[in-house]
Amino acid sequence: MKPETKAQLISTGSVNMDPSLIHRLTIPTAGPGAGNVAFFFNSGGHRVRLAVKKESPLKAEMNGSELVISRDGTEIARGSIEPELIHCPDQAFITMCEKCIFDCKFCPVPKLGGKVKSMDRMLRMVEESGSTGRLQAISITSGVEESAEAEVDRAEELIRRLREIYSIPIGVSVYPTKDSTRRLKDAGADELKYNVETMDRDLHAKLCPGQDLGSLLGALRQGVEIFGRNKVCSNFIIGLGESDESAKKGIEELVSMGVVPILRAAARHPLREGEVFIERPSAERLLMLNRFLREKLDEYGLRADTFKTMCLPCTGCDLNPHSDLEP
Repeated sequence: MKPETKAQLISTGSVNMDPSLIHRLTIPTAGPGAGNVAFFFNSGGHRVRLAVKKESPLKAEMNGSELVISRDGTEIARGSIEPELIHCPDQAFITMCEKCIFDCKFCPVPKLGGKVKSMDRMLRMVEESGSTGRLQAISITSGVEESAEAEVDRAEELIRRLREIYSIPIGVSVYPTKDSTRRLKDAGADELKYNVETMDRDLHAKLCPGQDLGSLLGALRQGVEIFGRNKVCSNFIIGLGESDESAKKGIEELVSMGVVPILRAAARHPLREGEVFIERPSAERLLMLNRFLREKLDEYGLRADTFKTMCLPCTGCDLNPHSDLEP
């Protein structure tokens, strides 16, 4: 699958197909894509996650042992449906809390009324994933049920208990607190993700009420100091109304700090209609910004293809500037 093809699939974000073709239906419980039935499509070693929607302009059908994706009768890509462990292939990617007190206008999670998993339940989930023989990493993320501090407490305990059992990489993504970075590292986490969501200051103030971008950036700087370079990343949503100039400025700001941005295509959700402007980025825009990101990563000596946990090695929702783009 060429970069242009993957960019086109990400830009569309969905396919019209018979859900029964998917061996195991999954519904993401975190982030802007929460609540949608989705699956992983792998073509030539490149992976993309697609929602199943009848109204999609893309159509997917089985042709022998391969899934073929087409548009207006013309084949775009062919490959296979890739099995998941938890949330993505090869990882137990656990959402501790499927609720959130923050009311980010692009995210459906606060309106979905999700569950809060018990410690025993999460440990069992990882154990079940390990029994498959395919578990390569553990990733932990969370909304915020009551306070960011309480989620950090739970993440710290979970990581410590997992580290007593597993020697594989562990990544964690929570909302930062004053001492969260040091505590998560000391508990045994290998990689860290604090999400800026957008680097446009005006948009962040409007779309992420209750969050402070300056504090998030400070936490990311501290993350690089404590976890090291090529160990800290951040989701950066594209399509919320930011200009290309603003996006590029934000990319360079993060990269210059030692943080690897993950350029995530903005997604519309019916629970957020009328609350936020969403313009899902075109394939051309995704390619342009990711090529700019690769240039900056190379300039500052960072890599997007050395991470072992969370989104960067998964690559399902985003273009990885090093593993998906040609040199």
